Amino acid sequence: MILEFRKLDKSAKEPKYAHENDAGMDLFTLDKCVLRPGEISKVRTGIAMNIPSGYVGIIKDKSSIASAGISTLAGVVDAGYQGEIVVVMQNLNTTDYIFEKGQKFSQILIHKVENPKLVLVKEFDDVSSRGSGGFGSTGTV
Repeated sequence: MILEFRKLDKSAKEPKYAHENDAGMDLFTLDKCVLRPGEISKVRTGIAMNIPSGYVGIIKDKSSIASAGISTLAGVVDAGYQGEIVVVMQNLNTTDYIFEKGQKFSQILIHKVENPKLVLVKEFDDVSSRGSGGFGSTGTV
């Protein structure tokens, strides 16, 4: 598979796999930015991707950033979107978190997508053993 990308800013860093068998490509900050405690902010990459039809980009946390109390939110990049990849981040800490310019801060995984045809039914033909059991239904919260 070929994945085309563009640098929308000359200082943007190219997404890349840190190791040969990594599932996600690292994304890098375009600018230095500060996330205040509890703040939700958009972090720019300066990169656009041409994700092929039938695929999706899923933005996920970097474990080192997540372990510092910074979480990635809203992480779907649809095929056909060719604008800048901007990642929504939240600071779950009580102190500021500073992203330096060019810092690894999240990762994008490219997944194959199925688009099933929806069929409205009154009941399911094949009822599973779980049924509608949800939150805490196994006795574990």
